[in-house]
Amino acid sequence: MEPVVLTFDIGTQSTRAILARKDGSFVDTYQYKYDEPYFADHPLWAEQKPNFYYDAICKTSKEILARNKDVVKDIICVTVTTIRDTVLCLDKNNKPLGNIIMWLDAREAKYEPEKVPALHRKLFRAVGMLETIEYQYRSSTCNWLMQNDPKRWENTGKYVFLSAYLNLLMTGNLVDSTGSLIGHMPFDAKKRAWMDKKGLTYAVYAIPEEKLVDFVEPGEIVGNITEECSAETGIPAGLPLIATGSDKGCETVGLSVHKLGTAAVSFGTSATIQIADKKYIEPQPFMPAYCAAIPGMYNPEIQIYRGYWMLTWFIREFCQEESRIATEKGIITEELLNEYLKDIPAGCDGLMIQPYWSPGVNTPNARGSMVGFNDRQTKYHIYRAIIEGINFELMCAKKTLEKQSKVPITEIYVGGGGANSKEILQITADMFGIPVKRIQTNEASGLGSSLVGFVSMGEFDSYEEASAAMIHTGDIYYPDPEQHKLYSELFAIYEKLYGSLKKTYNKEKLIYRRKYNG
Repeated sequence: MEPVVLTFDIGTQSTRAILARKDGSFVDTYQYKYDEPYFADHPLWAEQKPNFYYDAICKTSKEILARNKDVVKDIICVTVTTIRDTVLCLDKNNKPLGNIIMWLDAREAKYEPEKVPALHRKLFRAVGMLETIEYQYRSSTCNWLMQNDPKRWENTGKYVFLSAYLNLLMTGNLVDSTGSLIGHMPFDAKKRAWMDKKGLTYAVYAIPEEKLVDFVEPGEIVGNITEECSAETGIPAGLPLIATGSDKGCETVGLSVHKLGTAAVSFGTSATIQIADKKYIEPQPFMPAYCAAIPGMYNPEIQIYRGYWMLTWFIREFCQEESRIATEKGIITEELLNEYLKDIPAGCDGLMIQPYWSPGVNTPNARGSMVGFNDRQTKYHIYRAIIEGINFELMCAKKTLEKQSKVPITEIYVGGGGANSKEILQITADMFGIPVKRIQTNEASGLGSSLVGFVSMGEFDSYEEASAAMIHTGDIYYPDPEQHKLYSELFAIYEKLYGSLKKTYNKEKLIYRRKYNG
């Protein structure tokens, strides 16, 4: 018998089922792309039906197990990794109250300063973080529900992340993993406990503790697959469901980033840069380091909320003809567009993009901007400028993480959809000025989740041993010194761009907020 872990990777745009082996190879993978990743009954909303993601697990599970009937007996456990900060209200009987509210949702609550203790407000103002705290309060779905849907909130027995709800449907246990408790909830990652009411940021999302769920550490057993789940998914009843972590956290594990000096960069729907350490290091003031998918470790992270989603947006709005040609060739549109990247010079003939299609934690009022147009530029310049803009912002984040950890980052491992492009990875190496590495698979998040499952079931003695056995470096991209010199000069300009536009962003945000939120 060769042990196999069955993993489900629940993403924003698709669900993947993976049958993973101990050597890091896959027996099989199956991807189910959603016809409608989310729907919106309001310009700022992003929701999904309560059982949408569980139905995706059922669909992908039945398909992959039917294709690999001889392997089903070898499955030793199941793991699930999901998108973060995606929430659902459950009633007293753990039944859904309304739709899932996704991480992409941009509804805003009204800021209620009186709910934040005056001493705390004074401290936030003193360190220049009051604006960020106000943004966090506005963007917390729980506050919006309290203000705008009080009946649903009153009837809510448990307020949960998607990860906990899937655990419930698969095992009957409403339990989450510390590695998945990432988002607008009062979780104290440093203490690995729900936040005390006296906590500095508790008032930002003051959810009563009785509405919060129990949790376990990554690697622990959430529960066992129920007979009902087995009938709906084809997974053998009784198999243990192992707690892992969020999609980004599992991706960091899957990219072999478990020590300082290396970083995991995700070119996914959102773009992130994460490091890993046993010490608790806040990446930015009052921003927690997340509990990692490896028990006892932390992942300081900085996120660009609309990362490679921006390429999807660009293609949808400007590339109908390229999409048609790509379909005829049997390739994705990005693959066709990437062929044009070599024809556009580094720096895009002066075009620079700030990728704030959604604001960031430290840039709460920011909006996306394009600066430096001239008559030589084409839409392909915009395409490359989006890629460079995301990287410039990640370069800012890298500097911040190095300052906080006091350790320089000398290697980058890249995952996510953008990591499939050799052109994008070469641009990334040229911009950062350090080697950029891919691993043997594009399924880093699923691989990381599977790895946790293997360690939990005793197939490896340590995470270091599991990482050495399951993760293998693939392509390595080295920076071109001349290109890096140019990008360094441009980066010095980019770093000051937000400060130059901040007042404009603030004024525009006030108009935008009045229009959509009152």
